[in-house]
Amino acid sequence: MIVRDRPGALALMLAWKGSVVPHILPHILLTAAFAFIVTWFSRHDHLGGIVEYTLLPFTIIGIALSIFLSVRNTATYDRWWEARKHWGNMVTEIRSLARAAGIYLQKEPRRELLIRSLAHVHLLRGQLRGEDISADLPASLSPDLIKHALNTRNPAEFMLQRAGDIVATAHKAGDVDSVAAASLDKHLHGLASIQAASERIANTPMPFAYTLLVHRTAYIYCYLLPFGLVDAAGWFTPVFTAIVAYTFFGLDRLSEQLEFPFGREANDLPLDSLCRVHDISVAEALGDTAPEPMQPVDYLLQ
Repeated sequence: MIVRDRPGALALMLAWKGSVVPHILPHILLTAAFAFIVTWFSRHDHLGGIVEYTLLPFTIIGIALSIFLSVRNTATYDRWWEARKHWGNMVTEIRSLARAAGIYLQKEPRRELLIRSLAHVHLLRGQLRGEDISADLPASLSPDLIKHALNTRNPAEFMLQRAGDIVATAHKAGDVDSVAAASLDKHLHGLASIQAASERIANTPMPFAYTLLVHRTAYIYCYLLPFGLVDAAGWFTPVFTAIVAYTFFGLDRLSEQLEFPFGREANDLPLDSLCRVHDISVAEALGDTAPEPMQPVDYLLQ
């Protein structure tokens, strides 16, 4: 995720990192080149009546396409923001669990509960991104437990179950009463709900037919636009076509990035940084040395 101070007007115009331009630049150049060819043929009277169009149909189609893109981007941003809220709530659940565990549990069960809960967070990040996060798991976690978790179909859920075992064991041993056990389980339930919501967002893409419709319409519009502009704009037709292509292709590409907010694109959620927040919270709750917060590197925070 891009983290930077608000740039000035010139810097904002020239910003590259975090922009969708690197992804769509070939398409913009291609449409501009096509517009130049159309303009050249028109200026040399090789197109005849093909270019005798008004801008009215392009205006109507452009308005409709803008609405479609707006609706799609609103839907994908809602997915991104929902994911961010869930991972923000995870900070609350981890810290609240640490506080409740300090009240109700003895030192060793408390440590094991928080370590397993922390491992659950990292395993969930690995599942959502499809990455191996074994090196990021707490060093004090049992190697056999880690191996067993990684061999299951849902390692994060397995580890959360093992965290619940700590509460169940303490309750059965009479170390905590039902009220205390319910209080601890409430926060584990909160973590389970966040995992379920994250999996739902990750595994439920936008309807493909709608995405395809918007994508195709944007390309058709941008490649037909030069025929409507060439009479009025002349040699500036490629410039205006490139600007329109940047807008429509950019919105289309941005919605693709926001549709899956857990990846490593520049505009995705900074899951690594959020997990570091959990590392710090658990370490401080246990009296251990807390790691340093992650700092932006070249305007990028992962």
